[in-house]
Amino acid sequence: MTVEEREVLRSFAVRRVRPEEWRSLRELRLEALRDPIAHLAYLETIEAALERPDSFWQDRTRTAASGTAAGQFVAVDERGDLAGTATALVTAPGEPDYIGETGPQLRAAVVGVYVQPGHRGGGVLQAILSETEAWLRGIGVPQVRLHVNEQNLRAQGAYRKCGYVDTGVRVEMVDGVNHEMVRDLRSA
Repeated sequence: MTVEEREVLRSFAVRRVRPEEWRSLRELRLEALRDPIAHLAYLETIEAALERPDSFWQDRTRTAASGTAAGQFVAVDERGDLAGTATALVTAPGEPDYIGETGPQLRAAVVGVYVQPGHRGGGVLQAILSETEAWLRGIGVPQVRLHVNEQNLRAQGAYRKCGYVDTGVRVEMVDGVNHEMVRDLRSA
């Protein structure tokens, strides 16, 4: 890749997904699940994702494109290609979240984070998380959390650079022990 191509790839816009993008989002998810460290980053396997029917991807994208239960955000480069994504899952007070925990207030977790290798290090992750956090603040979520595998040091470092703090809480998931990291949205 030339310097000029790299510069083009660093120019992007971040926005919420659109229902008609389900095919592109499916392909981005499959790419993420093929990443060499996907086993440390995602609870889903490539095999399971490949078995899902088109209706699953359509419903998933439609849900993430509107409403307040989930919001998926993407970085789109100048060519119109998806450079990265993150999804926020919102949980009402007293309801179990994606790992089965309940809490007394409105909560959110960031999941499904992926930035294509050619876009890493150029601010894509920070921009996606910033847009996701702005949306969460707008619907009244006071704090967002995420879980990152204890062996995924690259992701831990990236999230720290984006303002996330390790709480010291460890959660056992199918991919192993995960660190809980949070970001207070009231002061962000």
